[in-house]
Amino acid sequence: MLAVTPQMRILVAAEPVDFRCGIDGLARICRKQLQSDPFTGTVFVFRNKDLTSIKCLAYDGQGFVLYLKRLSSGRFRHWPDGKDGAVASMLAHEVHVLLCGGNPSATGALAPWSPLPALG
Repeated sequence: MLAVTPQMRILVAAEPVDFRCGIDGLARICRKQLQSDPFTGTVFVFRNKDLTSIKCLAYDGQGFVLYLKRLSSGRFRHWPDGKDGAVASMLAHEVHVLLCGGNPSATGALAPWSPLPALG
């Protein structure tokens, strides 16, 4: 299992990508199509056309990590749509649900907490 923590920034490509791409090809897609730097530590999540496989790409400070999950049977039924373009943002728990074949938008989880601004 890929270790995704709540502190990580996670971007999901709304459109399918060619899974013949390796690390270099996915990093190129991050830069050109998703308009993001793949060296920032962001976790990028991609899917194939048939929704049978997911690839996650992340840079850990020393090199790239590539995670692949291919289902033995069936398809991933839910995929985030990029309402504001080619990319959607996800939270860590949503990625875990997605990788398990569930619907990340139906988790019912609380919104991320953020501190109140300082008074004064």
